[in-house]
Amino acid sequence: MAGNKSLNAAARTRNDEFYIQLPDIENELRHYREHFKGKTVFCNCDDPRVSNFFHYFSYNFEALGLRRLITTCYKNRDADLFSQGASEQAVWLSYDGDRNGNRVPDPEEIGIHPLRGDGDFRSGECKELLRQADIVVTNPPFSLFNEYVAQLIEHGKKFLIIGPQNAIHYADIFPLFKENRVWLGNHAGDMAFHVPADSEPRATRYWQDESGQKWRSMGNICWFTNLDFSKRHEPLLLYKRYTPEEYPHYDNYDAINVNKVAEIPYDYSGVMGVPITFMSKYCPEQFELVGIANHGCDNAYDLFKPIINGKEKFTRVLIKRIQ
Repeated sequence: MAGNKSLNAAARTRNDEFYIQLPDIENELRHYREHFKGKTVFCNCDDPRVSNFFHYFSYNFEALGLRRLITTCYKNRDADLFSQGASEQAVWLSYDGDRNGNRVPDPEEIGIHPLRGDGDFRSGECKELLRQADIVVTNPPFSLFNEYVAQLIEHGKKFLIIGPQNAIHYADIFPLFKENRVWLGNHAGDMAFHVPADSEPRATRYWQDESGQKWRSMGNICWFTNLDFSKRHEPLLLYKRYTPEEYPHYDNYDAINVNKVAEIPYDYSGVMGVPITFMSKYCPEQFELVGIANHGCDNAYDLFKPIINGKEKFTRVLIKRIQ
């Protein structure tokens, strides 16, 4: 992106490239099928030549009733890198559905178009493709997650994207949860990704399979979306009664601490600090999001550091039961 080369270089390191498996896409997308009929889907952080997002949407084009599928990718820097593209040219692909009746996306049915720039999602030509889209589904670079979500919000797009759980308490992200403009999708937790062949080995959660393919898994991965689905309206079943001994107050804020989501008391009407994993169970008809208790980020809803008896706790989401 012109004028932003240093950020571009930092954001596109090999350690920021994770490639989702097709079963993970299939398992999540089945919860949103009704949203896609007649819509244009844009996958703007995928190498369309090997993208499992492109595979899923092209092979399910008719079943979902899509109008159009568009994908773009960041430019290949080397022909033998993970994307396996034959050219360093950034491209965008378009697919308008089956034309010969075999219900398979044949090569001659896929439009391949060169991009003038490097395919950065922030570039003018990629923003123009974004304007044509109804729903964005992709795996954006985690290092640019704030900026990526801000662009989607600015353009008023529906989306279903993958991100780190810690993004929930980012200064620009948590307010979107508070305002009910963004929520978590169905899956939150462990997810395994293909990573490039030249990725640096990690001490944990890293392996190579029998073919030599490198993998990494992370246990704090979430789908972020503004597409509604039935599960998010299912209330949590609460069984614990409040006692002051089991649920101590914070030293510096009028709220009780809850160590496990399953132990949220059903009979407490005040503010409660719960683990951030609560957000995957959050039902907006059951609880109000009051704020967040973190280590002090630049966020109007980050109200205090969660401290009990002088000891700081991990990040807590502050909630209150809706009466």
